[in-house]
Amino acid sequence: MLADQLTVPFVDADDLHPASNIDKMRAGVPLTDSDREPWLDAVGSALAQLSAGVVACSALARRYRDRIRVFVPDASFVQLDGSRALLAARLADRRGHFMPTGLLDSQLATLEPLQHEEDGLLVDITASPAEIVKRVLEHRASGSGRNG
Repeated sequence: MLADQLTVPFVDADDLHPASNIDKMRAGVPLTDSDREPWLDAVGSALAQLSAGVVACSALARRYRDRIRVFVPDASFVQLDGSRALLAARLADRRGHFMPTGLLDSQLATLEPLQHEEDGLLVDITASPAEIVKRVLEHRASGSGRNG
């Protein structure tokens, strides 16, 4: 939706995971930082090859976002924020995905909210997808960049 509004390519970072990561997640085993490193490099590399783009990516921790910024220093992040219950419900509704709902708690334990000095925006996911896109576009148009 956001990529369509911006008329830029969309990349689902889940498509860039090595098979070993997918196998671990399917088995309900959380990824380690060393598991994530080649994947984050692939995400950064994919984004760097685009003049502009939107990537759906679970860059949960600041160090993960910083690793992507090695490839794309001006990358801006939209961090979706929701309650554990809402996230669990959405994961349960997702069909055909390799990450089981049982990994949610490990993901939340890894999560580091965007810091004020990071270029990006924290968005409440109780809003509709259209409203979220509108908020992101407004934030982008404001030129503020910084989370807030």
